[in-house]
Amino acid sequence: MLFNKLPDDIFQPLSGQNRQVYQSVLLELADLFFDEDLIDPFVPRDLVRSSIENAVVRMGVRRWEAEAGDEEELPRSTAEYTNRIYRRLVQTGWLEEEQKVYRTYVLLSPAISHLLRSLVSIAKLEKRSYGGAVLNVLSSLESAVNDPEGRGITLAEAAQTAADFSAHLTDMMLGLRELKINLTASNNPQEIVRGFFDRFVEQILVSDYKTLKTRNNPFRFRRQILAMLRDLQFDPLRLQQLAEHYQQQLDVSYDVAEAQVHQHINRIIRIFDSVDQRLAAIDDFRYQLEKRVADTVRYMDKTTPGMAARLSRLISGLSKVEEHCIPPVTTLDEVGFLSPASVRSPVRRRVEATPRIITQKEIDPRVLELRQLFKEWKERREVNVDRIETYLESQLAGREQLKATDFRIDSVEEYICFSYLRHMNSLGRKARGMRNRYRIQFEDHYVNVSNMVECRGFTIHRNS
Repeated sequence: MLFNKLPDDIFQPLSGQNRQVYQSVLLELADLFFDEDLIDPFVPRDLVRSSIENAVVRMGVRRWEAEAGDEEELPRSTAEYTNRIYRRLVQTGWLEEEQKVYRTYVLLSPAISHLLRSLVSIAKLEKRSYGGAVLNVLSSLESAVNDPEGRGITLAEAAQTAADFSAHLTDMMLGLRELKINLTASNNPQEIVRGFFDRFVEQILVSDYKTLKTRNNPFRFRRQILAMLRDLQFDPLRLQQLAEHYQQQLDVSYDVAEAQVHQHINRIIRIFDSVDQRLAAIDDFRYQLEKRVADTVRYMDKTTPGMAARLSRLISGLSKVEEHCIPPVTTLDEVGFLSPASVRSPVRRRVEATPRIITQKEIDPRVLELRQLFKEWKERREVNVDRIETYLESQLAGREQLKATDFRIDSVEEYICFSYLRHMNSLGRKARGMRNRYRIQFEDHYVNVSNMVECRGFTIHRNS
């Protein structure tokens, strides 16, 4: 367990009276030992002491409190500060010395290195990217499903990422609860508002909660992940290939590998199935927190003149009235302690719209038939240059010219074409080709055409 991995005195520097000094020094050493450009993990002792001295100078440490069992006098210079801090870190196991020829090097053991990285991440409180975590789970699952024999171990990475993601959701909800308790215990309105914006808005809302309420919600891939996992549960061939790959990579028996595959699949399904309930719980904490701050802001600037005296007179008057004479309060809609506006209704919580299944309605076949008939009727009565020219060619029947009295009108469509034909010169650019092929010559008398139209006589000539 933990005590078999770490020295017994590892947390003494961080539990004493000078813990702030050691904290700054360890953060400075973390930048030194975890540098990406550091190839050799053995760092010269002079460089380590220089980093400690830089941290001491940057903090401006000039007061060192004597600790229990410390018989030496207080440090008087930066070098003495550095020497004492360095010796304390070596004694408690944070740093290890290694002698190579004539030089002394300093290194971190694997357990100490992991512990220091964890403490640095807690100190910095880095923002988590839910979109990156969910996409990492999705890509790992796709790799394991598409190539179970070559990349099946990525299923274990997806399960670990999902577990970390679930733990961070829990941490976020507990952080909201802790913030709510701290704000409730405070009686200073300025501290309540300042704590709300410093911790909730800057740390929790912007980095975590706001991401979950945007349109690009990372959980939009949840259905795809769950569908992929449920299909995998009923695919015995892929399950067998994943178990064999686990067996090769982890060097375990087939039964143990198969159990781990099912365990990882079920873990991811449980986490992404319970996301809605966990977000609802987070939303409840958020609602209570925002209501508390909203009430504080609403009343923190109320400075009605004479309010204290008015309250004093009111309480004194109530103390003189007998108990049975006080009228019972049955409603808060009409009775207020100070005024009708004193009873405020809380802000309504946004209720998420429940999803509904969209079904396509069947259209009556008679309606479709009427639509088709109307469409055909409309097409028959649409007039264009091609239809007019087709009608004219059918009437000419190979002749070079044709009088108005020789036209036949047997339908409404032909009547419309004949009416537009007489105005061929006014049909615009679309009829330019028709005017190049035909020429119309009007006469000074009126004629009757097929007992349907009485119009001015004309003759149409075909241009050679």
